[in-house]
Amino acid sequence: MSKHYTIRPTKFTLQFAPAHKATVHGGQLAVSAVLERFDLKRRVQAAAALDPRTHTYKGFEPCVYVFGVLFSLTSGGCTLTAVEELDHDAALKAYLGIKKFPDQSTVGEWLRQVGDAGCLAVRRITRDFVAWALAQAEPARYQHSGRTECFFDDTQVEVYGRTFEGAAYNYNGELALGWQTLWVGPFLVDGVLGAPLPVGSELAGLLQKNAALWTKEQTYLYADSGSSSGADLTEINTHFAEWSVSYNRWTNALERQARELPEQAWSAPVERKGRKGEVLHEQYAWLRHQPEGCQTPQTFAVARSKAADEMFWRYHFIVTHAADGTPQAVCERHRLKGDRERLFSEVLSDLDLHHPPCQALAANRVYYALASLAYNVLQALKLLWLPAHMQPQRVRTLIHKLLLVPVRLQRHARRLAACFFAAEPWVQWWRRFLVEVLPRCGLAPPCRA
Repeated sequence: MSKHYTIRPTKFTLQFAPAHKATVHGGQLAVSAVLERFDLKRRVQAAAALDPRTHTYKGFEPCVYVFGVLFSLTSGGCTLTAVEELDHDAALKAYLGIKKFPDQSTVGEWLRQVGDAGCLAVRRITRDFVAWALAQAEPARYQHSGRTECFFDDTQVEVYGRTFEGAAYNYNGELALGWQTLWVGPFLVDGVLGAPLPVGSELAGLLQKNAALWTKEQTYLYADSGSSSGADLTEINTHFAEWSVSYNRWTNALERQARELPEQAWSAPVERKGRKGEVLHEQYAWLRHQPEGCQTPQTFAVARSKAADEMFWRYHFIVTHAADGTPQAVCERHRLKGDRERLFSEVLSDLDLHHPPCQALAANRVYYALASLAYNVLQALKLLWLPAHMQPQRVRTLIHKLLLVPVRLQRHARRLAACFFAAEPWVQWWRRFLVEVLPRCGLAPPCRA
């Protein structure tokens, strides 16, 4: 390389001006376009449970609350204060056609008033949104081996202080709210915050409410050990033709059976790396066992492994739909559950949902239901309209690259004109997206900075 590159700071003059005509949230037009395409405003207005007002000609309409929470979450906000801060962005409000965003106390009061009935309404809207997005998406973008992967799991949302309604001590002795969720493809379809123990108590209800989103023969369900009771396995088998569930509870009888298997029942040793990077020698076999609560024996893929310096085998069990293929294939397929768990981590971390905003459980349930909808909107935006190389991107990457885009607003002949300051590689994408999704937005020649 012949040229020389270094850092040479230069002097400059900085001028400040009120942001009445500019906003850094210009990319929210993409979220607004998706919501308009889905007709969210009409669906919210049709949900009577989301409007607790006595006089409907006063106060904020429910769509303002819903859109306010959605826009704050997709802008990187994680508290009710973030909704109030949107009201200080005059350009954003003009851009989105919203006259005023409510303050945090008003949002909190609305969340408490709509309560569990409002939560059910938001969950129903989210379910409709996922069905709408899946119907338009190219299956190759979200399927694996021709199957739509579903996932059920429970996570613990830690809280601090005894005033959080519904909080309980988990297995680690920490005060937390359980959040049981169901995923279909890349979408967080449904969930119950503050679900009672045991883990998996909401499995049957979530599967029954959302069964219309998949075809039994074209899906594969992953679940963790919390869903390994006899009743849970029976329910899973009702809704899915192919499935696998981790089984690390009540394993004494299984380990005894595994130790009694003849050596020829085990596959040839396979080398793989353990969690700490150690080399493990692993073998696989089939087992049949009838867990308590099951009407018939179930098929288990068992893996035994040990390092070179270990004397005893360690056993891992996966209960599955049938002895289809090899036990090694079942175990390797089930390890793909890690990708589903990464999505769970993504929604909690990228939308910063580790801390519930309210002390009332009903209010938190509505907020987390709206957060699920916000996450699904971003996933749909990526799945339906972003190029293939953007599919692995996390939500926080979409927010930084796509939604936080500077925009300058001007009035021309009674019409609002917006000038995007997007990075050059994104300009053509924005033009194509707006032509397809938001045709009412006229495209002008490039503006000068």
